[in-house]
Amino acid sequence: MLIRALAIFLMLFTVNLLADESENPSEANIQEISSQDAALQDAANQAIHQELRSLLTGIETAINTEQYADLKQYFHENLHVTTINQNSITTPEGIDAYFKEWFGEGGYLKKLDIQLNADGLTQLHGNADDPNWGLVYGTGIENYQLADGRFLPMKTRWTATVTKDANGKWRILALHIGANFYDNPIFHAVKASTKYYAAGGLVIGVLLGTLGMAWFRRKKESTLV
Repeated sequence: MLIRALAIFLMLFTVNLLADESENPSEANIQEISSQDAALQDAANQAIHQELRSLLTGIETAINTEQYADLKQYFHENLHVTTINQNSITTPEGIDAYFKEWFGEGGYLKKLDIQLNADGLTQLHGNADDPNWGLVYGTGIENYQLADGRFLPMKTRWTATVTKDANGKWRILALHIGANFYDNPIFHAVKASTKYYAAGGLVIGVLLGTLGMAWFRRKKESTLV
């Protein structure tokens, strides 16, 4: 009788244990599921970062090959861009117009080559499983060839906000480009010209002073005679 009772108890215990395991996954199973989810999310984010890299490369290519009309495809329809000369562009059509103003007939510039580098991966925000906007920033080299033949290499820093459009494509919503006010070729040229004119003014001043003194002495001598 005792043996039968022990057998029934062990059978019931085993059934309950199996039931608990089926209802409550083990810690190992939870970790495995979490790892799979993390891997899937990482793969999805990598695809986003690759799309954003292609966006940056597309902008470089369009500018360096003078295909300025191609640029608007990389920007959101509600864009806001602050250019290096602090102009403001708020429509996709305004991008092409901006470049035509500078590079068109009678424009100040002949050619522009740029290189853009992000400081790191875009910081993605929104739903953790489906981010819909991001923040990215970095540096740039903008080599300007002026219409008169002069060459101006400009170091810039830029900050961009990217977002998904209605079709799920990543686009630039806002972009701000700036240069170091005290470290750029324009500032150095003005600074050098200021020194040049200051030195020229000093020479002219000394020359006029010398001539004035000579004239004064000659006049004084003629008065004495």
